[in-house]
Amino acid sequence: MNVIIIEDEKPAARRLARLLSELDVEVSTMLHSVEESIEWFQNNPHPELIFLDIQLSDGLSFEIFDVVDVQSSIIFTTAYDEYALQAFKLNSIDYLLKPIDDEELENAVKKYKMVKPSTQKLSLDFEDIKKLLVNPLEREYKKRFTTKVGQHLKILNADEVECFYSENKGTYAATSDGRNYLLDTTLENLESELHPEKFFRVSRKYYVNISHIKDIISYTNSRLKIKLNRYTDQEIIVSRERVKDFKLWLE
Repeated sequence: MNVIIIEDEKPAARRLARLLSELDVEVSTMLHSVEESIEWFQNNPHPELIFLDIQLSDGLSFEIFDVVDVQSSIIFTTAYDEYALQAFKLNSIDYLLKPIDDEELENAVKKYKMVKPSTQKLSLDFEDIKKLLVNPLEREYKKRFTTKVGQHLKILNADEVECFYSENKGTYAATSDGRNYLLDTTLENLESELHPEKFFRVSRKYYVNISHIKDIISYTNSRLKIKLNRYTDQEIIVSRERVKDFKLWLE
């Protein structure tokens, strides 16, 4: 099977390629922008299957199909929620919500193998999908957080946060000045708000900022221990099931 990934977030693309490899599906090419994808399709045989992110760094991925008549089946990988998924269902297009679940990915691949067109390409109505997306804005991640300190609100810049962590049912931000601040959110909510190239969830308890990692040490049971510049309250351990993705994220 000839498969390519079109995804602007390189760590996400590498993780998806690794998950597909574990399903014996090898990815031949990874593309990261509309412009790069158009050029590639104009100069290469089209693959059987594309894993396609909707919002790329230089525009909507649908712009590729305005220029190139792509002869491929498509599985969308998207952060958009129900309103966009209506379009995928109406057009019989498979989709995977980010962060991609291993089991859902396996089911999507199995579905493709069962229904893949043998003599004609998949018919996609991208205009209907674009209408349901309601002209989404370019993806933005949170740059600031607010926390209450006494009777005052304090602004925390995301770049100054060494890690986010959960403790006693609360969520905290540990900053580069060595202080910890209680936030009115959860680690689950932060997943869609933090820039994936800057922050990584190393365990159920911690998100770490790559800019504040001081050292990474081999630990027991094939795990890793992270030391940050200022935060020393507790050990930060990369859980065993996240070590591979963490190493890819560091590249």
